[in-house]
Amino acid sequence: MDGDQVKAWEALCIEEQPPACSAACPLRVDARAMAEKMAAGDFTGAMGLYARVVPFPAIIAHICEHPCESACRRAEAGGAVRIGALERALVEEAYPTIRRTAQRARRPKTIAIVGAGLAGLTAAADLAMKGHAVTVLEAEARPLERLRHDIDPTVLPPSAIEADLGALTALGVDIRCRQRVTGGAGPSSLDDLIAGHDAVLLAIGPGPASQFAGTLRLTTAGRLDLDPQTLASSRPAVFGSSRHGGDDEPYSAILSVRDGRRAAVSIDRFLQGASLTASRVDDSATGTCLYVDTARHAAVPPVPPSDPIAGYCHAEAMEEAARCFPCHCLECVRACAYLAHYKTYPKRAVREIYNNDSIVMGNRKSNRMIDSCALCGLCEALCPNDLAMGDVCLDARQSMVERGHMPASHHDFALRDMAFSRSDEVAFVRHQPGHDRSAVLFFPGCQLPASAPRQVEAIYRHLCDRIPGGVGFLLDCCGAPAHWSGRKALHGEVLDHLSAVWEGQGRPRLVTACSTCLKEIGEFLPDIPVSSLWTELAAIGLPEAAVPRPVGPLAIHDPCTSRHAVDVQAAVRSIAASLGAEVRELTGAEKTTCCGYGGLASFANPEVGNAFVDRRIEESDDDFLAYCAMCRDNFARRGKRALHLIDLVFPCDDDPAARPDPGFSGRRDNRLRLSRRMRCDLWGESMSDPVPPVVLVIADAVRADIERKLLLVDDIAEVIAEAERTGRMLKDRTTGHLTASGRIGTVTTWVEYEPTEVGYVVHRAYGHRMQVEVKP
Repeated sequence: MDGDQVKAWEALCIEEQPPACSAACPLRVDARAMAEKMAAGDFTGAMGLYARVVPFPAIIAHICEHPCESACRRAEAGGAVRIGALERALVEEAYPTIRRTAQRARRPKTIAIVGAGLAGLTAAADLAMKGHAVTVLEAEARPLERLRHDIDPTVLPPSAIEADLGALTALGVDIRCRQRVTGGAGPSSLDDLIAGHDAVLLAIGPGPASQFAGTLRLTTAGRLDLDPQTLASSRPAVFGSSRHGGDDEPYSAILSVRDGRRAAVSIDRFLQGASLTASRVDDSATGTCLYVDTARHAAVPPVPPSDPIAGYCHAEAMEEAARCFPCHCLECVRACAYLAHYKTYPKRAVREIYNNDSIVMGNRKSNRMIDSCALCGLCEALCPNDLAMGDVCLDARQSMVERGHMPASHHDFALRDMAFSRSDEVAFVRHQPGHDRSAVLFFPGCQLPASAPRQVEAIYRHLCDRIPGGVGFLLDCCGAPAHWSGRKALHGEVLDHLSAVWEGQGRPRLVTACSTCLKEIGEFLPDIPVSSLWTELAAIGLPEAAVPRPVGPLAIHDPCTSRHAVDVQAAVRSIAASLGAEVRELTGAEKTTCCGYGGLASFANPEVGNAFVDRRIEESDDDFLAYCAMCRDNFARRGKRALHLIDLVFPCDDDPAARPDPGFSGRRDNRLRLSRRMRCDLWGESMSDPVPPVVLVIADAVRADIERKLLLVDDIAEVIAEAERTGRMLKDRTTGHLTASGRIGTVTTWVEYEPTEVGYVVHRAYGHRMQVEVKP
């Protein structure tokens, strides 16, 4: 896989973007995670998250301007979450649980900080946590003097200030009050501090700094001239923090804390000899591209505290915290059985898939995950950035198949089925009887003939009656299994064959009954004009036998390969309505789901394949109407009443929705018999039905188990016939049952059976798909 392409895919997934509240917070407090823990009653865990980011939890909880609330997406559905009130409730209950331990620096540095405001003390806290020795010099009698004077004690209790200051000094920060730092030389001067410390921070507030004019460069307004990103001054080792609260802007507690943290980061980098700017995150950015579908959530108003002065009690805080959605995108994960099964989202899945593909030696544990995607395109339709996991998985399949790293067992059965559909026994092409050319070539695909062979014949006869110029017939496979399995060479071989057949027939227009064939040919053989049977029928009209009769209600299911085929979707609905069907929409065509056959998901991972079908079935109690044979048969296989549109156009049964899934063996038989019957009846060729080597008696439960294990009845018959011919079998003396095995292709099939007068009773069958290779 191409590394640059992988990075581009990763960049499209926005799930790891911060929620709006965190993006708006200068300190990036994870209010989403905090609320989630509080909603669960884990106030200690929530406090740990809060205190990890906020250096002074008690102070900030009381005086923060809470820009997070203005950005909260819950405002669109009942009102913003009262994050500030939650923080105060958190501090009230869980403040004593805070545990902070400074690191042990290998080579601790000494730092002098001038100014014991929020900015200076924040820098002191962060640098002390790094293990450095920090001394704070304050000209006033007490630290945080501005907060004590300017903020009403009913808003910011003195106890909150003392609690946070106590925690700061516990980290080893030395706060010295009544220590004024002057310019020039001598004791208590800036030059003296620079000489005696590894770094100095001037957190002196927004006012003029004319006393330092002889040492540092000042602005025209007389303030410290600082780099806006790093807060570095004109002199090495000296930094400043005087960005907020001047005459031109109001004081902001949270922005002061942010500036102190920004200065601490710069100082720490400086002390390590690292770049002050390289790979530095812009902490002033307030936006996020995280998509959140707020319409999915009912409007819920904020919880009013029973005591507005005291604020939320424990139960009220839990209830208010539970109003947080929480904000996630996960649009694809909610809709996709594949992503839900692996409990992942695209960005994480892309990383895992790329890492799996990149392994040189060792176990590739994500092979089945890569092969379990249905390649259906639903994630791309739902993603705000059009990220298609199908592209990622298919790229990985092709890469791993090319290098021999993808196990053949995942797709062996489907590829054998494709090979059978393309074999001389089944595949053929003919002009319409009595014609030596074809204006149109009817290509039903390989799945509708396997599911409803009699109706395929009826379709062909109708097309011959209505379309002038001759309608040829092509029974073959479009090569989708080869494409989906990542076998590019095999896929190219199939496409070349189809192209040659089309050329040999005089380059006619193709009409296909299969949505997958329509998509495959349109994408990979663009020179071939191809259209859908359903748009064709809408144009030429239905057979006279197709009379309107009340049917329904029917929930219409669009195949995933027709997701963007708007003309086909419209034709299908028009035909169904003209025949009296009451059709109800499920999710609509653009958001339709896969039946599990797409991408061969059900072969690689039956659990995921069944989940695709079962999720769709749960969406409606109505009978389903499909126009893809595999969709219809998969619904029937899982016990859902479903009919194909062809059952309405060419009715054969009184209750077509009860038509069972023919199963894999039945599908092969249907294709083979249709091929022989049509060549015999229409073109007068001498054909005979195949004669099985032995007569089998298989109970329904055993047959279902055989289907589940992807075994073929023909293979079982061949194993028994060979065992009876050679005598190579084992006998269980207790039951009298015989066990024989045989290798057919890459599959070794084992059969437990019993000879009787009416045939061979199959009691059990199983097999394995593996090849043992001896490498030198």
